[in-house]
Amino acid sequence: MSAFIHDNFLLQSDEARELYHRFAATEPIFDYHCHLPQKQIAENHAFADLSEIWLGGDHYKWRAMRSNGVPERLCMGDGSPREKHDAWCATVPHTLGNPLYHWSHLELKRYFGLDPIINASSAPEIWRAANARLAGLRVHDFLKLSKVAVVCTTDDPAESLDDHAKIARLGLATRVYPTYRPDKALGVNDPAAYHPWLEKLGGAARTSVRTFDDLLVALKRRHDDFHAAGARLSDHGLEQALAEPCSHAEATAIFNSARKGLAASPAEWAKFGSYLMLEFGRWDAARGWTKQLHLGALRSNNTRQLQAVGRDCGFDSIGDFPQARALARYLDALDQTGELPRVVLYNLNPADNYVFGTMIGNFNDGSVAGKIQFGSGWWFLDQKEAMEWQLTALANLGLLSRFVGMLTDSRSFLSYTRHEYFRRVLCNLLGGQMQRGEIPADRELVGGMIRNICFANARDYFRLELDSCFRSSPQ
Repeated sequence: MSAFIHDNFLLQSDEARELYHRFAATEPIFDYHCHLPQKQIAENHAFADLSEIWLGGDHYKWRAMRSNGVPERLCMGDGSPREKHDAWCATVPHTLGNPLYHWSHLELKRYFGLDPIINASSAPEIWRAANARLAGLRVHDFLKLSKVAVVCTTDDPAESLDDHAKIARLGLATRVYPTYRPDKALGVNDPAAYHPWLEKLGGAARTSVRTFDDLLVALKRRHDDFHAAGARLSDHGLEQALAEPCSHAEATAIFNSARKGLAASPAEWAKFGSYLMLEFGRWDAARGWTKQLHLGALRSNNTRQLQAVGRDCGFDSIGDFPQARALARYLDALDQTGELPRVVLYNLNPADNYVFGTMIGNFNDGSVAGKIQFGSGWWFLDQKEAMEWQLTALANLGLLSRFVGMLTDSRSFLSYTRHEYFRRVLCNLLGGQMQRGEIPADRELVGGMIRNICFANARDYFRLELDSCFRSSPQ
């Protein structure tokens, strides 16, 4: 057994150890937000080598490699898989203090049974041994090994749902559902990109999109298609909530200008987006869906790299946008008409923890336990310290017991170890409070809450169909 990743990793008290091993470790995973490629699930993809599954799509690792002076050809460029693997292993010792150090060792331990300290010297043996194990594993095996009950991918309404239809016919124990993410519908500020997207949306929706009303019809038809495919969640990635007053006539005029090639101003974009976001909220409420709002990312900061390698490649950061007023106005506008769906709020700036932690209490109406959720630590905040901040803020300001727990938010099938990481952090936090006498030393009370946070709360909240083997938590 590794002296580093051992059974009681991160568990600093007897209470924490009992809570984790008895109540958390065996729970299934309900991954209600991720960016896993559904095509790979549909095809039960076999990975060519360790580099493909360990580094492919992982902008966290690319970012660290660049910081370590690794050239782009060994991150996203044309370097060989072995060269990229060796570059990552040589980088890992420099990630001490970064969650990547923990995650990378967990990934090797849990999926390949390997527990060396990762560095340049151990890279050849890791490559040999992991590839030998990988040869007998495909995507479905990773889902089974991780006990994943549900996967909710992130899907543009202009994209086909054919892969999801294929997955549904496979009979997997892991249920895989699309999530409706219509961010590109707001693209009136970039007509050059907007026009081809509208054409693609029209094709997916089996209609033409020439007018603003056409756009609404196409988006609603795709919302219906997603529902028929099992979707019960939507998602939006925004700098801030959008809540500017906008009439149908104003939205139409902004759309018409964009169709003529005139980019909307920032103020016009905000008004147009606000109109659509209210429509999306109403559709979600009518269908009994949950809306997710990911707020606060400052994306694509490096123009040169954006042009060279594209979006979502590790050049984004935390933004310092004001959040409270617009978010309150958006939620309130839907609440006033009885059309506020379940909502999960995610902040990227830790300075907003208490803003979001208090915001959820304004709109919980007694109809559903934890109707408005303060979501788990996201992106730059899905590491030990920031997880503790989020958990503590939620416990102080709301009901931690109703929290729907961790998500993966990843493009890698090895990232399910992040759920283990979160569960260890959660148990250590509460175990420490038990040890200090801050909460009762009642294992059943505290352990039952932990079990719910790990799985049952999400199972009950999101109302997605599960395979029979996951419909109740193991006791």
